[in-house]
Amino acid sequence: MSGTAVGRDSVVGVARRSLAEGRQVLVEGPAGIGKTVVLRSLLDAATGDGWLTLRCAPTEAERALPFAALADVLAPLADRMPALSPPQRAALAGVLLTGEVTGPVDERAVGVATGALLDVAAADPAWPRVLVAVDDAPWLDPPSERALRFALRRVAPRVAVLVTARADRPGAAPAPLGLDQRPTGGRLERVALGPLGVGALHHVLRAETGKVLPRPLLIRIAAESGGNPLLAVELARAVLRMPRLPAPGADLPAAPSLRQLVAERVATLPPPTRQAIRLAALSGLPTLAGLARAGVAAADLDAAEEAGLVAVTGELVGFTHPVYAAAVRAEVPPGVRHRLHRLLADTAGDPDERARQLARCASAPDPAAAAEIAATAERQRQRGAPETAAGLYDAAARLTPPEAAEHARWRLAAVQCRFDSGDYPAAKATAELAAEQLTGPARAEALLLRAVVAWSSDEPGEAAESAAERALAVVPAGSTLAGRVHAHLAVFRDAPDPARRHAERAAALLAESPDDRPVHAAALLLLLLNEVRAGLPARTELLEQALAQEGEEPSWLAGTVPAIWWKSLDEHGRARERLHRMLDRAAARGDEPSQHELLCHLGETELLAGRWADAAGHLAAARELGEQYGADLAGVAWMEGLLLAYRGRLTEASAVAEEGLRRAAELDDRWRRRIHAQLAGFAALTGGRLPEAARHYGELAAIVDEMGLVEPLAQRFEPDWLEACVGAGDLATAEAVLERLTVRHRRLARPWTTLGLARSRVLLAGALGRDASDALAELAAARATVPPDVLPLDRARCLLVAGVAHRRARRRRAARAALSAAAAEFDALGAAALAARARAEAERTGGRSAAPAQLTGTELEVARLAAAGGTNRSIADTLFISPKTVEANLARVYRKLGVASRAELGAVMARGAGVDG
Repeated sequence: MSGTAVGRDSVVGVARRSLAEGRQVLVEGPAGIGKTVVLRSLLDAATGDGWLTLRCAPTEAERALPFAALADVLAPLADRMPALSPPQRAALAGVLLTGEVTGPVDERAVGVATGALLDVAAADPAWPRVLVAVDDAPWLDPPSERALRFALRRVAPRVAVLVTARADRPGAAPAPLGLDQRPTGGRLERVALGPLGVGALHHVLRAETGKVLPRPLLIRIAAESGGNPLLAVELARAVLRMPRLPAPGADLPAAPSLRQLVAERVATLPPPTRQAIRLAALSGLPTLAGLARAGVAAADLDAAEEAGLVAVTGELVGFTHPVYAAAVRAEVPPGVRHRLHRLLADTAGDPDERARQLARCASAPDPAAAAEIAATAERQRQRGAPETAAGLYDAAARLTPPEAAEHARWRLAAVQCRFDSGDYPAAKATAELAAEQLTGPARAEALLLRAVVAWSSDEPGEAAESAAERALAVVPAGSTLAGRVHAHLAVFRDAPDPARRHAERAAALLAESPDDRPVHAAALLLLLLNEVRAGLPARTELLEQALAQEGEEPSWLAGTVPAIWWKSLDEHGRARERLHRMLDRAAARGDEPSQHELLCHLGETELLAGRWADAAGHLAAARELGEQYGADLAGVAWMEGLLLAYRGRLTEASAVAEEGLRRAAELDDRWRRRIHAQLAGFAALTGGRLPEAARHYGELAAIVDEMGLVEPLAQRFEPDWLEACVGAGDLATAEAVLERLTVRHRRLARPWTTLGLARSRVLLAGALGRDASDALAELAAARATVPPDVLPLDRARCLLVAGVAHRRARRRRAARAALSAAAAEFDALGAAALAARARAEAERTGGRSAAPAQLTGTELEVARLAAAGGTNRSIADTLFISPKTVEANLARVYRKLGVASRAELGAVMARGAGVDG
């Protein structure tokens, strides 16, 4: 409809204020209520205020055109493309047609580049604000919808958003583009459009029909239309087509629906005009030239344009309201529709449009048509429109005899496209149907796809394993397809022995297949991982072979395995570098599931490395991403709980563990039970609830043993279990745990096992009443071998254990030194509960434990021992640090206290300078 937003002053005012305040605005209401008119009014106001407005108005027919809507939105920013990075420019080249498209369109990369381009616009001082407006958002083509959803979530609130959507019950359905989700959900203003009153309808009808209707008739039209302006206009036009206006009390020419009213109006048009608008309604993107090839003269559209049904703008032919196009399509009889689709296919100038029309009209087997349709499907997939490609592949398969090889290939391609689009229910259904109807290797491929869908969605883990096992049962033995199935089963199987056997078979079958290098690399990585988990010696050459096979692109099936391996060895730097490299690639593609997984791994890496602020940042980002796309957040919650426990917030950490264990019992999920039992044990141990801690660690060990995890790489719990058993008085179990840890260290020595074993021996020696001197010396040596930036929490806990052992042996000075140093290191980390425990233990020595005003805890203890005449070696042995660390601390002490020798240091320490806080 033309004209201004008559009768909508209040809603326009609310929407304008919300946009100015940085809120997102959704205008919603039933068809014909005037959403587009309100949107145009708001756009005019924003333009008048100097805002940059980026807009699109997608239609139903354009849903099959990938990135059509996004191209409209970004077109005004084409001259800003040089500000983007080369990968971002390449991603948008196929969307804006600003450069050569050299490969498939990665729609995730398009989303990232869209956000970057909007950031460039938002940073330009020439515009007070940037406004993205989408009229009729449900008709967005899926690739555009995903790119805008991804980008708008990240540029808010710098970019304002205005969207309209059809809704019979405003507020009931989720908002388009995820505007009601984090982080934009808290700033969404939903504006519901209600019916117009009689006064407003008077102005609308006069503008649309050029007539002033009698007020009694106007009141009746308002009542019959329910205040819907479009329906009121159609009713008024129907009344004006009558020979005379109806008398008061006479029936109006009402119809059951707006669509039927439009159909009745279309029926009054001349036959050539009806033919012309039918062809326009069935076309993907109707133009005068395209319609002319189908036999439509430009003059044939005149009557429809005069009736307000269509608008011709340059070469483009469009309907003035989506309801008009839908009504025209609905009234075309099936036989006529079939002929019109064939006519459009035969006269199409674009091969993709021809293929779309062929898919709608062909019914009997037609290999030539099927090949055309499949070629278009592949182009659509390359352009980032997997949903459209899936439908076209379905049509190509339908037109191909079942015995033809192409039939199976195209059906499988349709399943893969649905999976790529994220439509897991559709991918599951079509994969299962293909598995039922196909035979031979094609059936195995369908079952493997079914397994991948199950693994990637919320289905139980056994669903993926079952489908893959069925695939293995029908796959040709010794084939590369069998190798791919085995590689996937090595991922799906959590038990190390069967996973190892599958990985071994996959590596052998894929070794000579150049096309399967990424999967072969994954098989090698999974073989290394599961051999170690099964208790076999680590064949690190498998890792080197896999990394060489990967090249620059990490294996998608097992790309995190190298980082998992390096984390288990406490090589945090290598793990961090690998994960950040993968995260950068995932972010460039906009691959949110991969980003979520990698952020979780980074969070765990930084927890171990003692970089807890970095860990918290990674976990917060992982949680936000997971909430946005619906990921399982069990791993995030577990690590957040660990961070709470490390920081001394033990009640909260215990609550996280309790909820995780409850959920694990509901789902019968052993992985959840393992991680949350470990968290529950650590929270109880730190809080002094030692029998409870011992129970949780015992349950964790039982699960690990039941699964055959001889080496559970990620779970390092034996030292804490032993400490809990000692505290609970269960020394028999503590001795068994020590033996278990000793075997684990002998099999694969790592910094954490070195420290944990030494700490455990001191604890057990003290509990058994033995002389702990040798164990303490071993502990000092172990701590000296581990650099301060590797496992800082474990290193500080070694000092705590040593301090307690010294105190029990009545070596008060050594005890105070170790405990004060432990408290200082706990403080530096932010481990509040452990720092408090160290200070409490120090107070039990009966000496001063006040912290210095100028010196750190370690510096103070080094200074005291040096002033008392201790050598660097004796100080190192007492404090469980290396001689080089003693030298470095002494240098800082000299600088802070302004002294140059040990003699001067002794005098200063005797006076108490730098000692009393």
